[in-house]
Amino acid sequence: MPVVEDRPQRPRRILLRSGKSPYEALSIEEALDRNVIATNSGNLIFSDASHKILETPGTEVVSNGMRMVASEAARINEEYDAFVVPLANAFRPSWEKGLKQLTRLISRLKIPVVVLGVGAQAGLNYNAARLKPLEPVVREFVSAVLDRSASIGVRGEFTERYLKDLGFRDVEVIGCPSLFLYGKDLDVRKRVPELTPESRVAINGSHSAVKSQGLDKVIARAHARYPHLRFIGQNLSDARQLHWRDLSDPNALVTAMPTHPDHPMYREDKVRVYIDPVTWIDDLRGFDFSFGSRIHGNIAALLAGTPATVLCADSRTLELCRYFEIPHRRIDKLPADLDPATLYEEADFGPLLNGHQERFDRFTAFLTRNGLENTFTHGDGGAAFDARMSALSFPPGIRPWNDADPAALGARFGWLQSRMAELATENAQLKKDLAKAGGKATATGATAVYRRARRVVGRPLRRALGAGRG
Repeated sequence: MPVVEDRPQRPRRILLRSGKSPYEALSIEEALDRNVIATNSGNLIFSDASHKILETPGTEVVSNGMRMVASEAARINEEYDAFVVPLANAFRPSWEKGLKQLTRLISRLKIPVVVLGVGAQAGLNYNAARLKPLEPVVREFVSAVLDRSASIGVRGEFTERYLKDLGFRDVEVIGCPSLFLYGKDLDVRKRVPELTPESRVAINGSHSAVKSQGLDKVIARAHARYPHLRFIGQNLSDARQLHWRDLSDPNALVTAMPTHPDHPMYREDKVRVYIDPVTWIDDLRGFDFSFGSRIHGNIAALLAGTPATVLCADSRTLELCRYFEIPHRRIDKLPADLDPATLYEEADFGPLLNGHQERFDRFTAFLTRNGLENTFTHGDGGAAFDARMSALSFPPGIRPWNDADPAALGARFGWLQSRMAELATENAQLKKDLAKAGGKATATGATAVYRRARRVVGRPLRRALGAGRG
């Protein structure tokens, strides 16, 4: 652990890697424009939990808005006492660039850096061969973290073995902070003896699971059997398809996804995406069962007290289910006629609940070893956090845009108009800056602003106009 210089007496400040503060209640439009969910709303489940856990008397937790800029290291060293980094499947080829950026920042920090629950992503067979090209990047990242902390927290057994095979020993399995949102308390129980056609069932899943792992057939069968079925998406592209009918993302090619406007569940208003965990969890309290391939979609249900079963599609979901003893099935071994009623009947939540206290104690011991307090041991158990959250007004889950309701159109066009005004102001300032530069600068900057305006406003505007005509 690095020696931290004496600082003036002030509240301890922790910089938390997260898309936004839990207390920041944004409109749907602004949340999508800023991408505060970092492409997946599941990220906010564990970052909000981390914020609550770390917020103690005398400690302020500040969101970094997912910024990973090495040039800001000096300011961070001056203003903060620790940098806490909750992560999910960060060890994957598609996030190599992000991992390098994060490593560059951490390497310049002189304050403690604590990683909560990082995971490596591979297949269900736990074969790490696909991660071989990533090893130098992972080694550099983990080394930088361990130079600034006592240990690194990982999601489960696969990631622990992966890092130990790379030569690291200070590795602790702590799961994910999300399931410790209520500390040692977790209450999940079956409220109905069995699922019937009248049961309220939530289903979730990724585009890859729908496209190539058979989840499309599972969704179709459940849709036919359960009239009150609801699909809960998590991707930014899902949210934009619901709110703007924006099909510009490659995910829009997966028409079997219920968040696609051509899907019957979209037309029947049986799809949601949430941009705040608090509304997500609250809504799931009204369901009898949740299942699907999204780990945090089902953790949200468990936090709501609603039974859930995970259909594991890769190592990142499987190792977390095994650690927390969450009921699960391998998606590659599902029967052709899978019925959620069967999953509900066989789900045993005893191991999850009976082992929760021990896992919570292991998690808080990890925090203590890394110099961090937690609200359940050193604070009010999150009472102030919960009271502050309950006083705020968060937008409801995003629902399919199926009509030309004047109120819906007014809200969307109002936001578009304000963004156009902001961009016009930026453009005017840029022109002034160019004029001061004596014309030496090119029009590249102006072109960039124009392109940004088209990206931010153009597509939503076209979708809005199209929906309005429909």
